[in-house]
Amino acid sequence: MIVEKNIVINGKHEKPILIDLFLKESNTPKPIIIFCHGYKGFKDWGAWNLIAKTFVNAGFCFIKFNFSHNGGTIEQPIDFSDLEAFGNNNYTKELDDLQSVINWVFTKPSIGNLNTMSLIGHSRGGGIVSIKAEEDPRINTVINLASVCDFGKRTSTIGDLETWKKNGVKYVLNGRTKQKMPHYYQFYTNFIENENRLTIKRAVSNLKIPQLIIHGNADTSVSVEEAKNLHAWNPNSQIEIIEGANHVFGAHHPWETTNLPKHLETVINKTILFLNKSY
Repeated sequence: MIVEKNIVINGKHEKPILIDLFLKESNTPKPIIIFCHGYKGFKDWGAWNLIAKTFVNAGFCFIKFNFSHNGGTIEQPIDFSDLEAFGNNNYTKELDDLQSVINWVFTKPSIGNLNTMSLIGHSRGGGIVSIKAEEDPRINTVINLASVCDFGKRTSTIGDLETWKKNGVKYVLNGRTKQKMPHYYQFYTNFIENENRLTIKRAVSNLKIPQLIIHGNADTSVSVEEAKNLHAWNPNSQIEIIEGANHVFGAHHPWETTNLPKHLETVINKTILFLNKSY
């Protein structure tokens, strides 16, 4: 297996994007998966590296990356050493970052089969891949893992808007690192300025490609009802509700064993079946 970690590419927003590439050498180009992490996430969180290797062993090329403003740096891609960048992140920057990664893949045709490209997004990343899959005709399938279905609801309810506007910033505690994570008011104004584009319902309703929605019914971070909404907006989608699974399907950070948690293994198996059926 070939593993290239922390490949640096330039995005549109003055900060680098770090990419991890997992593949096997083969005379037959493999289908490509691009994975997007979620809010307060990063490409090396928990079991994501193990997931990447599992997909490669199943016959895929797997790419994951850090959004440019997720709070990590080239020197410290894990966790959040750049809170200023985190505070200046927004949904359109993440869509631009994903576009930059897709474009980069298309400059590397030897990586895999460019005619079979899938996006997988977890949590907030699920919303990002839903929008990008509707926008970019090069995407063939999209998979939502514990995905949000409404950016607007989350953007406008991060506390009191007037206080946020007056102070210019609000803070959210990271329960694991104990950092106070800033959100500058630009996060709200950026959403309002791009609301139509950032409406996940609009994007999902317009999808013309296969979509798989996977959610746990014990998810306390993003309700399983959001998965049901996504499915209702695209009745041609496939929905899988995993009994007893939480928001991260049994994983945690750090993940120090070589075995996947049971629910995450189920996620991968269902995803592989879906992708093999879709191509």
